[in-house]
Amino acid sequence: MQESPTIKAMRRSALHDELETFARSQSNRRAEIVRAADRESAQVTMPAASEVIWIPYGPSDEAQCVEIAADVGAAAAEYAAIRRGVGVMDSSQRGVIEVRGAHRVAFLQRMVTQDISKMVVGEARESFWLNRKGRIEADMCLCEFADCLRIDLDRFVAKDVAEQLQAFVFDEDVAIRDASDEYGRLSLHGAATLRALTEMGVDADGLRANLRVVAGVIDGREVWCARRDQTGEVGVELFCALAEVAAIWKHVLEHCSRCDIVARPVGWSAYNAARIEGGTPLFLVDFGKTNLPHESGVLARRVNFKKGCYLGQEVVARMESLGKPKQMLRALRVQGQAIPVSGAQIFAPSADGSGNFGDCVGAITSSTPAPMLGAAGVSFGMIKTVAAAAGAEVVITAEGEFTRATIQEKLSFLPESTS
Repeated sequence: MQESPTIKAMRRSALHDELETFARSQSNRRAEIVRAADRESAQVTMPAASEVIWIPYGPSDEAQCVEIAADVGAAAAEYAAIRRGVGVMDSSQRGVIEVRGAHRVAFLQRMVTQDISKMVVGEARESFWLNRKGRIEADMCLCEFADCLRIDLDRFVAKDVAEQLQAFVFDEDVAIRDASDEYGRLSLHGAATLRALTEMGVDADGLRANLRVVAGVIDGREVWCARRDQTGEVGVELFCALAEVAAIWKHVLEHCSRCDIVARPVGWSAYNAARIEGGTPLFLVDFGKTNLPHESGVLARRVNFKKGCYLGQEVVARMESLGKPKQMLRALRVQGQAIPVSGAQIFAPSADGSGNFGDCVGAITSSTPAPMLGAAGVSFGMIKTVAAAAGAEVVITAEGEFTRATIQEKLSFLPESTS
């Protein structure tokens, strides 16, 4: 793939060369299969060459972004790996904050929205870090390992969050730093993830429940594993030394192949489809720094209303007592297979029943065709609370036309048995 000047300006993925090599090998393999058929029409039916489609992730200034793979040559096969085996995702867009010291849990208990006072080694908690106005500064997963507490969060807020937290440290035994540039990040999503980790010698029994963590070794290299289900299947985040991420990535794929486990690299497109189906909104995609926790759609998973004080708590408590925010993130099932784009307006239906539409009540934040629903269009959208009742219909623009969508009761589109 010939890189554009924009791609060259971005921070390259730690797995850039490995993913490019994988895509070429897949192209060569398919070409050999066609040639081996020895048909006169072989050249006509020769499959198109696979390419990694790189896209920028990060600030509006693309020179500050990281590159992530949208797909690695076969988005449909990548999605299938998540549902049937193991999708191995390069997660260069994720950051890591290290928190060390004897008082780290007690200190963070006073900072974040979740109750972590009784969190011990082997456990994780999802939480928000807020500013004084109660707005979300970061969506984070706090993972307590024996050597330190590692915070998984978006790479592009990690530096600011680490500095903000460190500013509140006085005489506590706590040291906080953004270690994003020192860690390689892989995400394993799929039904066979725990089996694959077990086969590689990781104590997957410690990951049988969501939000559990274990330290382990893969191919002689130290890894830290945090289970965080996001797609309706098992999900495990792998932290490792940046210099070793390529070797670990290669070993995971090769070992799965030897153990007859369906596994392949997956890009953003496959992950995006699976995580929307699974009801997982993303910070800086579906909600962001202008939003309050009550608007995020994941309030119950991030906020504990029985714990003591934390930054922004007064605003959160006041919103809880008032009962309803002005807007909230909701899931929408589109009628038909049209796919709205991010930012597409959401309208209330006309009050007179004419089939037209009324006022704008929100906007689409992310969307995908849902393979588990026959490629029907599904979306997340930030919608005014007065128009966000479950079962209500709204009108959206999708592929140049107006179409209707139904607001879902829950964020997940998957059946209860698989979500």
